[in-house]
Amino acid sequence: MEKSFSESYAAAGVDVTAGYESVELIKDYVKKTNIPGVIGGIGGFGGMFEIGANEYKNPVLVSGTDGVGTKLKLAFLMDKHDTIGIDCVAMCVNDVACSGAKPLFFLDYIACGKNYPEKIAQIVKGVADGCVQAGCALVGGETAEHPGLMPNEEYDLAGFTVGIGEKEKLVSGEHLKDGDALIGVASSGVHSNGFSLVRKVFNINEQRINVQVAELGKTLGEELLTPTRIYVKPLLTLMDSVRVNAISHITGGGFYENVPRMLNDDTLAVIEKDKLFRKPIFDLIQNEGNIPERDMFNTFNMGTGLVIAVDSDKADEAVRILNEAGEHAAVIGEIKNGEKGVELV
Repeated sequence: MEKSFSESYAAAGVDVTAGYESVELIKDYVKKTNIPGVIGGIGGFGGMFEIGANEYKNPVLVSGTDGVGTKLKLAFLMDKHDTIGIDCVAMCVNDVACSGAKPLFFLDYIACGKNYPEKIAQIVKGVADGCVQAGCALVGGETAEHPGLMPNEEYDLAGFTVGIGEKEKLVSGEHLKDGDALIGVASSGVHSNGFSLVRKVFNINEQRINVQVAELGKTLGEELLTPTRIYVKPLLTLMDSVRVNAISHITGGGFYENVPRMLNDDTLAVIEKDKLFRKPIFDLIQNEGNIPERDMFNTFNMGTGLVIAVDSDKADEAVRILNEAGEHAAVIGEIKNGEKGVELV
């Protein structure tokens, strides 16, 4: 008797019924991200979102896409998958918010060796939690099973977001000038960059991640798996009251690669290292790996996830707004005339 298509596909390593089960398990997580503008639910061929015709005079769509990178290895070793989705959302929505736009919706993509519905549901739970933190809707996604291409227990996670902003209010850098104050906003830790180096430095394995570290007050694994901080709501609150001249999201490449992205020609960012929110994890990484300080600042956020430029007379107000919004912010430097770049003093 000839096998059915689904049985043949299962024999090839793809479990179609597991995909259906995954969708059922994630529906409640997705539902909690619904915001005005969402049309329909998950399961269609495209996620739909309605933009109010009268809300914007000259609307601009801003998009961002990113993944989690090798931080996923920590989730595999710890068998903890309910926060890694927050990292995925953060990496996308923070970039969009740095342009002055409000993220509207998000889609995720999970590639796995084998679809374990409960694991997929935990991943999507994290994605949904991140969307709630960012105030955007999870309108769709894809889970692709890749038997033979990926190990059964592993997966990759990436995402995509679209935001909207009023053209005249977008953060373009055109107002950046000599004398502007630079405000730093604390990170939650390593975030989602530099993990290939971190894993090599600590020789990460199942034993190492479960070691309690006195300086951290937790295990190494718990510290490293701490989700990336999502700055969307505090940033939008700040922009409602203070003109933001430029923003840098400190991700891969650290300060030396990301801060210049917010600068214009002939502007130099001077940042005081002792004013940054350096966390113990970065000292551990540097000492354990014998890593030169410049390489640390060229790889990690060093405890500061955002650098924001505002008019100098607005610096105190900006710091107050960010702190009242639940962030840890402080003036960390200033903009000066000079060759485009960043100087850490």
